[in-house]
Amino acid sequence: MAEGKMNGHHVHEELPPGYKVEEVEIPVPWGHVAGRWWGPRDKQPIIAIHGWQDNAGTWDNLIPLLPVTTSVLCIDLPGHGLSTHHPDGMLYYIFWDGIVLVRRIVKHFKWEKISLMGHSLGGAISFMYAASFPEEVDRIICVDIASPAVRAPSVMVKATGWNIDKMLEYDNLPEDKVPCYEYDEMIDIVCDAYKGSISRENCRILMKRGMSPTPAHMKKKGYFFKRDPKLKVSGLAMMSIETALEYASKIKCKVLNIRALPGQRWEKLDYYLDIIEKLKSSADLRYVEVEGTHHVQLEAPENIAGIIEEFLEEY
Repeated sequence: MAEGKMNGHHVHEELPPGYKVEEVEIPVPWGHVAGRWWGPRDKQPIIAIHGWQDNAGTWDNLIPLLPVTTSVLCIDLPGHGLSTHHPDGMLYYIFWDGIVLVRRIVKHFKWEKISLMGHSLGGAISFMYAASFPEEVDRIICVDIASPAVRAPSVMVKATGWNIDKMLEYDNLPEDKVPCYEYDEMIDIVCDAYKGSISRENCRILMKRGMSPTPAHMKKKGYFFKRDPKLKVSGLAMMSIETALEYASKIKCKVLNIRALPGQRWEKLDYYLDIIEKLKSSADLRYVEVEGTHHVQLEAPENIAGIIEEFLEEY
């Protein structure tokens, strides 16, 4: 059992016997990347990456179901959770930023070959990293994602102007315009935003790292979202299906793709399945469908823990 304070509210964790988790910070040029390192520190961990606008807490229900000897470093991507936001004036180019960040972490720890596990955005980053450095990745586990978000070129071009103007609007958001709410009100907002993908109880888990009390100097009192509002402007980071398929063709490692049903309501499910077909011809793929929402690792971790454990043991 772990007790403590985080972001101004009480944190209580029931951990299995022998399990331990430690908060870590990894230096980057603009500040730090925060994370939770589960399990032994004397062995190289799997790097676990959360989804868009989530944080490292997305793995809190899953990791304790894995063997106590499993070492997993769950990171908060920049602008998420307890990690430093990108500097003012710099936008998020989410998938591409993620590749650079993983590379920084690998270089920081001097790891030669890595394993990655990602949900949604995190799975897309794992996919792209494995394609970009195919000789340096042992395996990737992708939860309810096949590749980065795919859009038709006409859609990407049409959205460019809006995304840029919206980014500038968020970049100049004055402190007194930052929304703040009472705790229960904020949890209500989060639950509504996830549209049934995450229960109220699990929204509270994410918000351990996702919200903070307003600073003492602010007139408004309550809680605010810690994530950078510029993260909402992600349309500039999409790619075409042709580009995604080309990345897929470069992946050579062992791949576990877990698709949740009903999972994410994909705008073009055929794009997901096209990537899976491409991976069958290039990588050592295991594709599994399980019952669950898009956040199956948080909502129904028991549905995937055994699959992940088996994949790690077999390979």
